[in-house]
Amino acid sequence: MTELLSQAHPAQPEAGTAAPNGSPDAHQAHGTQGPAAVSHTVPVAPAVSVARSDRRRLGPGRSLPFGRLIGPVLVVAVWWGASAVGYLDPRILSGPGTVVSTATDLIQSGRLQDNVLISLQRAGLGLFFGVTAGVILAVAAGLSRTGEYLLDGPLQIKRAIPSLAMLPLLILWLGIGEQMKVTVIALGVAVNMYINTYSSLTGIDSRYVELAEGLDLSRPQFVRKVVVPGSLPGFFVGLRLGVTASWLGLIVVEQINATSGIGYMMFQAQQYAQSDVIIVGLVAYGIFGFASDAAVRAIERRALSWRRTLAG
Repeated sequence: MTELLSQAHPAQPEAGTAAPNGSPDAHQAHGTQGPAAVSHTVPVAPAVSVARSDRRRLGPGRSLPFGRLIGPVLVVAVWWGASAVGYLDPRILSGPGTVVSTATDLIQSGRLQDNVLISLQRAGLGLFFGVTAGVILAVAAGLSRTGEYLLDGPLQIKRAIPSLAMLPLLILWLGIGEQMKVTVIALGVAVNMYINTYSSLTGIDSRYVELAEGLDLSRPQFVRKVVVPGSLPGFFVGLRLGVTASWLGLIVVEQINATSGIGYMMFQAQQYAQSDVIIVGLVAYGIFGFASDAAVRAIERRALSWRRTLAG
């Protein structure tokens, strides 16, 4: 959008151009001399310098590299300390040492890798289909009144209905196979993508639209120079929420008549009261969720590098 503003900004007069009549430059150009030309000196107030140390800082402060890892590390430290002093019953919640040992055994047997790959495949497919559907619906509803009237109402109603509440109906329609699992994940992602992208699209300042019309931009140019930059912030918010929704949906669907995946492994461990295996699955979900969110944040910072926000 800054490109549009630069196109519409009037050119500044270059140095050396003729000044309007009546200005000091005009009198000099006409050669005004003698007593009539009175030199006026305007006193200039001294600049008030404010010491940097005296400024009140209102922002969140300087960011630290890998600062977001501090919270998870503190949680693990508290967990480890509580387990070491005997505050945690190992039959209810295994200690970090036991969990690490169990994870090592699962990796050596190949059981953890096989289940992780299947879970990643389900989450990836659901995320892809959900993001694609959500963006298409948001663009159709945000750029057309007809699309808004036809699509926004049903999707707002769907937002009020949790995707997990549709499980009985989806099982009736699609069975209990992979198609049902991917569909549940995609529905949760699509709603988040639609809501945030549509809100960002409809929140674009109307002055940019008027400016584009004044510059006689074509429809593709309008989409590229106004719609895309204006909707990217909402798109990335929806993408972050969609990634989270994909993992939440995955946890549920993998415990419904599944034969593989991290959720299936945790469900089997529940039958034998293996809390260490359950925690290994939870840690795997947490690591993938944290890493995927960090990846989206990195892409967002790069794509929206023109913004200066409190996030840094």
